Amino acid sequence: MKKHFMFYIFSLLLTGMLFAQSQDTTQTRPKQQPTPKKKAKKSNVYYGGTLGLSFGNYFRINVAPMVGMRLNPKTSVGFKVAYEYIKDKRYDPALTASNYGGSVFTRYRLVPKLYAHAEFAYMSYKYKLSDLETDRTWVPFLLLGGGFVQPLSPKASLIVEVLFDVLQDSNSPYENWDPFISIGVGVGF
Repeated sequence: MKKHFMFYIFSLLLTGMLFAQSQDTTQTRPKQQPTPKKKAKKSNVYYGGTLGLSFGNYFRINVAPMVGMRLNPKTSVGFKVAYEYIKDKRYDPALTASNYGGSVFTRYRLVPKLYAHAEFAYMSYKYKLSDLETDRTWVPFLLLGGGFVQPLSPKASLIVEVLFDVLQDSNSPYENWDPFISIGVGVGF
């Protein structure tokens, strides 16, 4: 009897262990399969801009944010707005001015890190006519050149750009054929 009792207890324990390891699908919810992560759709819109600072007799600080949109993997278009504050100590009294404007541009990627750039800009500049008089005029620029893009992360890049004004408007504050050199950061979302 003692052997049958031990066999009975052992059978109950074994049955209990087997039952505990089986899954009763009638009383529990089925496990949900993990949903596959969706790849984020790459946006065609990118943001960036430049921040400039000059010291000396001609103090200048400028800000030019920009927004662009990729039309295809090689071509993009966009616009910029620009503001600059200057203090030109070459005049007596010094000329201080706030200049502003905007531009539209297009870029064509020659290779992944190099692009050709064309931009039409229209800027309002304040000029000194005499010690007591100043004037403001709008100056057009047609900037042609190119740039270099160095990725910093999957969504940010360092951009170095060299552009030349081919219009050479007589009211331009820049010397003939001075290059416009800018260094900035572009961010895509």
